[in-house]
Amino acid sequence: QVQLVESGGGSVQAGGSLNLSCTASVYIANWGWLRQAPGKEREGVAIVCGLDGSTYYADSVKGRFTISRDYAKKTAYLQMNSLKPEDTAMYYCATGLPSCGVSAVARAKDWGRGTQVTVSS
Repeated sequence: QVQLVESGGGSVQAGGSLNLSCTASVYIANWGWLRQAPGKEREGVAIVCGLDGSTYYADSVKGRFTISRDYAKKTAYLQMNSLKPEDTAMYYCATGLPSCGVSAVARAKDWGRGTQVTVSS
């Protein structure tokens, strides 16, 4: 089973930035990030997949978040800018994605334990 370890979460004020990282125990090509806030459904946030590294984003984060991957380092990143209070959630990286689309991230096979992001107004 793949092991995923996220880091980089924290507390910031609205408008601030955070850069999340996720390191895997094996080499992975396709990565996703999802989030879950208390009392809310899991939401796929971003995905990077394919040989060309295509990226897709949820409408709620488009233009503010950027997903990237470093295959050699077995690591994916989520750069989050212009953070809003509604971005507050536990963020998880995910692999074993059923397809290359942001809606697939919530159905990923493997998740990490998550890193908390809290944005205050």
